[in-house]
Amino acid sequence: MSPSSYVVRVAEDPADREACFAVRKEVFVVEQGVPEDIEYDAYDADALHVVAVREDGLPFGAGRLLYGEVAAAKTGGEPGVGSLGRLAVLKAARGLGVGVALVRGIEDAARARGLTAVDLHAQTHALGFYERLGYVAYGPEFLDAGIAHLAMRREL
Repeated sequence: MSPSSYVVRVAEDPADREACFAVRKEVFVVEQGVPEDIEYDAYDADALHVVAVREDGLPFGAGRLLYGEVAAAKTGGEPGVGSLGRLAVLKAARGLGVGVALVRGIEDAARARGLTAVDLHAQTHALGFYERLGYVAYGPEFLDAGIAHLAMRREL
């Protein structure tokens, strides 16, 4: 699979959303051991989801953006800040720039909704990835699903 053989798009229909959930299940539940009952949450219903799909239709990357009222709990209540989350890329597609494309797609969606910054909760092993994309860590380390995380923000 080459980096030019996929597209990143907003998940517009139920099939795209199911593709996002399948990628998340493989990465978070199967690979990382996150309990399935906490991987999917009430935020999924109102979130904007993005999916990376190969030319042949195979999904292999996903992420979501929370914005507005639903993002407030994750962003300190700041109305202009969105929350990027559930970023997942299947193991076979890592290292091809898919994660970067997903983050940039989510940021584009945030800008289109008038947001001025994006927060995220990064697993600590992924800090370098997000720092290279312009995110800055803040606050203390915390556990989420038993995995160490740090809050990060990027101004748009």
